[in-house]
Amino acid sequence: MQRYSGFGLAKHALSHHENWERQWRNPIPKKQYDVIIVGGGGHGLATAYYLAKEHGITNVAVVEKGWLGGGNTARNTTIVRSNYLWDESAALYEHAMKLWEGLSQDLNYNVMFSQRGVLNLGHTLQDMRDIQRRVNANRLNGIDGEVLDAKGVQDLVPIMDCSKNARYPVLGASWQPRAGVARHDAVAWGFARAADALGVDLLQNTEVTGFKIRDGRVYGVHTNRGDIEAKTVGCVAAGNSGVLAGMAGFRLPLESHPLQALVSEPLKPILDTVVMSNHVHGYISQTDKGDLVIGAGIDSYNGYGQRGSYPTVEHTLQAIVEMFPIFSRVRMNRQWGGIVDTCPDACPILSATPVKGLFFNCGWGTGGFKATQARVTSLPGPWPRTKPIPSRPRSPSTVSTPVLSSTSTVRPALLTKEAYPCFSSTAPTARSTARKRSFIPRARRILPARRTLRPALTSSGAITSSSVTTPEGSTTSCGCMPSAVASSSTSRATP
Repeated sequence: MQRYSGFGLAKHALSHHENWERQWRNPIPKKQYDVIIVGGGGHGLATAYYLAKEHGITNVAVVEKGWLGGGNTARNTTIVRSNYLWDESAALYEHAMKLWEGLSQDLNYNVMFSQRGVLNLGHTLQDMRDIQRRVNANRLNGIDGEVLDAKGVQDLVPIMDCSKNARYPVLGASWQPRAGVARHDAVAWGFARAADALGVDLLQNTEVTGFKIRDGRVYGVHTNRGDIEAKTVGCVAAGNSGVLAGMAGFRLPLESHPLQALVSEPLKPILDTVVMSNHVHGYISQTDKGDLVIGAGIDSYNGYGQRGSYPTVEHTLQAIVEMFPIFSRVRMNRQWGGIVDTCPDACPILSATPVKGLFFNCGWGTGGFKATQARVTSLPGPWPRTKPIPSRPRSPSTVSTPVLSSTSTVRPALLTKEAYPCFSSTAPTARSTARKRSFIPRARRILPARRTLRPALTSSGAITSSSVTTPEGSTTSCGCMPSAVASSSTSRATP
């Protein structure tokens, strides 16, 4: 791989930049690989890169039905933050944040990561209570964050309407200075270039049409370019994960929804941070080119179309104009949508499946881009048995749920209404689920080193910028199924 540098840029300028080497190869598929990754987005490319870099597994194929980075990776609004409430999510996204801070140097590719800060607005008293709770939890976990009042928000973003008579009055916000945005295309291209340099085959325009499964084990995939064999297959297909699971004969507790975004005509620099409002389901930032990038909430209906409904766009733009009257006459250039895969508990699934050798990385919802390089990868070899992990009860009543084992014999019908109450018509409501969160098995808690603010608060684990370590035999999943995986950023397998 030709290393990029300022001297190299000057050298190629003498030849009018006509002699740059191609960023990656376009190989013919081999008959057999050690590992196949289905999905050539940010997560799939990062999985292949870390398998090659950290674990020395280079006989890997990334299979993508379209072009690399053409799915959700190229359709998100590029926000990167780690100020999540739950300890498991905060630990995972903070680990990702630390990797983001050195990603350009690691890949030798400028991903344009700009730590311009993210504001999460509060419009009601309950919003502010939730913000204070989240910021306190973040600071206990060593994550930067502040609670701002309306004046503090106005000082940071003078063009925002923070008056008391506004339709959505701004009472305050949480502020994470280290958060920001990155160029989504550059992230995909950087991982693709680095993975290709380590020997990974990137197979574009190669659609998976089925799995080769015998005696409960995967032996490869069927594609429109012929069969490709491998005893380890990882599926990283975001909103199409449920479709792939159906091909393998089981169900996942996922729903796929359109998620929309749109950009405006270029403007002079006027907004130097990211502003988010969960209350009105709208967020906005300005790119280096000057476009305003506006994101909306997910559409309520299920679907696989990469576009959304106009009522969602209308509602989002109404909210943005109410908060930023200065943008009322700005023209929108284009609008698009992605397919997000959402879980009942809003936590990702990183897991083995009823089919031995088949793994899934999915369920990230709207938070996948910010954890692109901090998800986990699956290693070939003898699979450790996934042990039942006791969840910490949040209420006296809990629901017993079966746990999958990567080595035990289970029926594909395990992921059904009988196994997961989230499929049942009598499942807990969204409100009770948010309160109890006990009907889905939770992973063992992976906590960063805590600051000892009171004698009663002690550290229960550690997480650094280069590793995620868990006890022997535990998992690193935050979702609905257990995981038998290894950290993407360590040089050894962590069961």
